[in-house]
Amino acid sequence: MTDQQPLHTPRSLIVTFYGAYGRTRAEQPAGRTVPIAALIRLLAAVGVDSPSVRSAVSRLKRRGLLVPDRAPGGAAGYGLSDAARELLDDGDRRIYGRMSTRSAGGWLLAVFSVPEEERHKRHLLRSRLARLGFGAAAPGVWIAPAHVHEETRHTLERLELSSYVDLFRGSHLGFEPTAEAVGRWWDLDALADRHRVFLAAHEPVLHRWARRRTVPAQDAYRDYLLALDSWRHLPYADPGLPVTLLPADWPGVRSARVFAGLHARLRGAGERFVDAALA
Repeated sequence: MTDQQPLHTPRSLIVTFYGAYGRTRAEQPAGRTVPIAALIRLLAAVGVDSPSVRSAVSRLKRRGLLVPDRAPGGAAGYGLSDAARELLDDGDRRIYGRMSTRSAGGWLLAVFSVPEEERHKRHLLRSRLARLGFGAAAPGVWIAPAHVHEETRHTLERLELSSYVDLFRGSHLGFEPTAEAVGRWWDLDALADRHRVFLAAHEPVLHRWARRRTVPAQDAYRDYLLALDSWRHLPYADPGLPVTLLPADWPGVRSARVFAGLHARLRGAGERFVDAALA
């Protein structure tokens, strides 16, 4: 499985682009409105053709994530909706600040009950807890490292699911070592495979950039956007468990370092390419 390359869909790449380069700036407090022609050029740099961009933009518009607007100069374009900016802002701490080296803080329990006549909300609640990095400890009882508390509270309140959930913070006092229990609560083999897929695709890119003396803006933009698009899903699948509870040589530590290295090396140069495309 580790030789599988991550898939970059046009819709995901557009969301990644706006998350990296389309939000609040001093001259545009509400975030950037990107002309559709410029968005097509910017996505062409990562291999997406014009019809695919237009189709993905239409789907994101229907979902309420992009809103039509006029860019500076009057060109037709799209900006982020308030809901989309909130979602991206919520994700920043996960995506840009890994917490996998934490060794203390305890656990967060989410205990929920949803009436049968609202079972569609039960599915939504489970899927959101999974996306926040929770593992299933028992029916109706999900567990995560305590550091996800604020994000969990915010997410459940925003989705109007908080009335179905009680949150508790505590310690594991069970009858098996916590490291063994963690293996029941999360599929660690599947998580490790996802990290290895990321490393196979992007660790060689970091090594190539380490040998380069210059940082061409378009090359930096392409490699950074693809790395971010691969990486941004991982911190949600992997909740950032303490390393003392993980198998030896856990690949998540290395993949976090690779992404941090690419972010530090490439993001600023990539922004120069975006600024030029929007000028």
